[in-house]
Amino acid sequence: MIRTPARGTSTAGAGERVLRGEKRRLPILPFLGPSFIACVAYIDPGNFATNIAGGSKFGYTLLWVIVASNLMAMLIQTLSAKLGIATGRNLPEVCRDRFRRPVTIGLWLQAEAIAIATDLAEFLGAALGFKLLFGLDLFVAALVTAVAAFGLLALQRYGFRPFEAAIAMFVFGIGLCYLIEIFIAHPPLGEVARHAVVPGFKGEESVLISVGILGATVMPHVIYLHSALTQNRIVPRTTAEAKRLMRYTRIDVVIAMTFAGLINMAMLVMAASVFFKSGLTDIDSIEGAHRTLVPVLGGAASAIFGLSLLASGLSSSTVGTLAGQVIMQGFVRRQIPIWLRRAITIIPALIVIGVGIDATRTLVISQVVLSFGIPFALVPLVRFTADRTLMGELVNHRVTTVVACAVAVLIICLNGFLLVQTFGLA
Repeated sequence: MIRTPARGTSTAGAGERVLRGEKRRLPILPFLGPSFIACVAYIDPGNFATNIAGGSKFGYTLLWVIVASNLMAMLIQTLSAKLGIATGRNLPEVCRDRFRRPVTIGLWLQAEAIAIATDLAEFLGAALGFKLLFGLDLFVAALVTAVAAFGLLALQRYGFRPFEAAIAMFVFGIGLCYLIEIFIAHPPLGEVARHAVVPGFKGEESVLISVGILGATVMPHVIYLHSALTQNRIVPRTTAEAKRLMRYTRIDVVIAMTFAGLINMAMLVMAASVFFKSGLTDIDSIEGAHRTLVPVLGGAASAIFGLSLLASGLSSSTVGTLAGQVIMQGFVRRQIPIWLRRAITIIPALIVIGVGIDATRTLVISQVVLSFGIPFALVPLVRFTADRTLMGELVNHRVTTVVACAVAVLIICLNGFLLVQTFGLA
């Protein structure tokens, strides 16, 4: 297969020169970007509800769950990025080439359902952010969200770097919002640090919420997407260059996922410092959290919360649309214009909003739908990256495969348990 770099020749050329051994002041810079796009899935509107519930009900107790989740996410996203680098193909394309056609069609259909459900929820999150910030009717807010999302997607015509930079700005914006929230809330940093590394629970309900946090660790759509982001971005010419590229890619993953993990921790810490400390343990919606912040911390804190939700929704819905395009093109070799895919997602979102379905409830349901897709993305990923005939010198170390299998089994079991609990079968 002939591999050509993606558009964005300046960055691609700089990266290739680094791989050839050229000295640069900051050699990591050309390689930063893909993981920041992927990490958006870990700070999407669905995370807001889960982290707020954990912090408001149990204080800082479940911080260690977020830390453990983030470590697992780093491993899985690294494997996805490595698949793209080693093969020059993304995960859906490898599945299409390696599996029989009926299996490929089945994988495609479930992946499409996952992508649509994900994008729907994230679109709703952005609309909710506009509503909370500006007092717009939710339907009007959804229309504004559609315009903003189209604007973000239009950046792709200028190459991958402007789009990566825009998404990274959203991620840093969310982080800045929560840094300000933490500064206002004044949490006890010693207690926060202790709960980040010392496992603990507070009753049966805290175990269930922990399962929810852990079970939603890996988002199937960004497992597909991350491999596509790296497959032709910077192309190595030799095995040595591929290994060097993989080292820089790991750094990209660690930086981006650490930042996402800190944001998730900040969400829970804010909820614990504000709601749990004040005895407000019944915060069960994003709107409720936004309203409650006003009398407790003031209007500024409430506005910052709404701004972070808006940034999260806009960036994650855009990334979700990209993932949907990768899924369709990879599994069935079909590509539709990105604006049409965005429009297809907007229609069900407008229907949900128009009939008055609760936005927060829709976010929760989307996490359940995502749970169904975890095994279909995670198991092939671990299997392919452990295959030397496919991966060559970038094949997983045996220890990596063992750990990845353990993580996959754990996540699948936790998501299964979460589904059982959600449908009231246990």
